Amino acid sequence: MPRQFIRTISIAIALAASTIATAADSSRARAYAAAADALVARVRANANADAAPTPASLGRKIFFDPSLSASGRMACSTCHDPAHAHAQTNDLAVQFGGPLLDQPGTRSVPSLRYLNPFGFFFDSEGTPTGGFDRDGRAMSLLDQAERPFLSANEMANGDASTFAAKLALAEYADELKQVFGADMFDDADGAFFRARFAVEAFERTDPELHRFDSKYDAFLAGKVMLSPAELRGLALFNRADKGNCQGCHPSARGSDGSPPLFTDYTYDNLGLPRNADIPANADPAYFDLGLCGPVRTDLAGRTDLCGAFKVPTLRNVATRQAFFHNGLFKTLRDALRFYVRRDTNPEEFYPRDENGVVQKFDDLPLEMHRNVNTGEVPYDRHPGQAPRLDDAEIDDVIAFLGTLTDGYDPATDTADPSRPLAR
Repeated sequence: MPRQFIRTISIAIALAASTIATAADSSRARAYAAAADALVARVRANANADAAPTPASLGRKIFFDPSLSASGRMACSTCHDPAHAHAQTNDLAVQFGGPLLDQPGTRSVPSLRYLNPFGFFFDSEGTPTGGFDRDGRAMSLLDQAERPFLSANEMANGDASTFAAKLALAEYADELKQVFGADMFDDADGAFFRARFAVEAFERTDPELHRFDSKYDAFLAGKVMLSPAELRGLALFNRADKGNCQGCHPSARGSDGSPPLFTDYTYDNLGLPRNADIPANADPAYFDLGLCGPVRTDLAGRTDLCGAFKVPTLRNVATRQAFFHNGLFKTLRDALRFYVRRDTNPEEFYPRDENGVVQKFDDLPLEMHRNVNTGEVPYDRHPGQAPRLDDAEIDDVIAFLGTLTDGYDPATDTADPSRPLAR
């Protein structure tokens, strides 16, 4: 049986298990089942074709297609650029979409690399974990893809019918029919579902999104040695009394030998300063509270979770140009200085009121300041105490974080997240 056939059927079965379990209603489950059945039947019919389209190959085309947006100039890849580790290409706090590309978002763009393979849940200790988007509201990548295609400040299609009409005009429309059936475009909701199914297949299986070819991966494999500064940075990263970064960003291999993802996919409240560059923040009554709203609504009553956002992977963090959910900090050094100096020198980050008092945690309502993480290292300091890391130690941590960039070339000791994968 051709390898292409086996791979495609495996994708369909794997996606079926996760997507049906998280389907919002029975009609979605039925639509998925029909799509999966059509996929299996169609791929069997084309099992001997050398380059038969697959859900993943079509998902890739959808991902890079700007014609599917109201502007005709925005694709998924516009904000998730492979050359920038599938993240934003600039240092703007938020990106702009809509028909005229003038509608601002409300959060910075996360990378799509090394995403978790599971939906949102509370673990046995009640810790919120997983899900997709910065607030975990989407239970699957299929669900997550809905908002960018429809949202007024992204691709701005508005509804499934508008999106499906554009998709029917794509140069690969016949390939979509070949994979999902001749009736692919007979029903707009079904077409939209199948398109998102294809994008999910692409994001789940494309090797570029799960490379594990950084210098640190080569180090763990015993192929290269880290520099003295990188080794010092790794030690500071792991030490519970210094950076304590490994508490949320594990650096060791999994118990099964799998490479570290540098995130535990949980949520944390860092008490970030308010970013005036986000247009929504011009309204003093507006607060982005992450897990408890305003975008996510099912946890609105869990005020203890307000202000918590998903812990991102630190793989490729050295390539970022905007940090944290509000994109306030523009360099890795500034982000690390905030981590270790937020509580020793809050005046460096927060405004003062008319009496000269520093207004810490000014991007949260006063009653939610108690939610901010102030107990764990390095957030356990107070004014007058030394930060957990000094400037030289920050330099070393930055050197280590640079080893997490994809596309490492040992011959030049450089990394490029867009470098072709070694075959």
